[in-house]
Amino acid sequence: METLNQPNKPPRPNSYLALAIISTILCCIPLGIVSIVYATKVNSSYEDGRYEEANRASKNAKTWGLVSMGVALLGFLLYFIIFGFAFLGALFSDNM
Repeated sequence: METLNQPNKPPRPNSYLALAIISTILCCIPLGIVSIVYATKVNSSYEDGRYEEANRASKNAKTWGLVSMGVALLGFLLYFIIFGFAFLGALFSDNM
């Protein structure tokens, strides 16, 4: 029986595909799509033996997913601040 000599593969990096999909659906669509693109590159790069490229794609997928969530959080915060001040202004106006 012949044994196959396989080089030691590093562990597969996390693709962060779930983070990418959630950030696309719930947060910022354009930045989430960028995250999905990088997340899908992780497995194909790893299987092709391009381990450094797979690691970079994994880090980029995570980064863009978190940036998407941060942009959405900032947008929601600004939305509530602006409409909160408008509501308080209307509440305390002299035209009652």
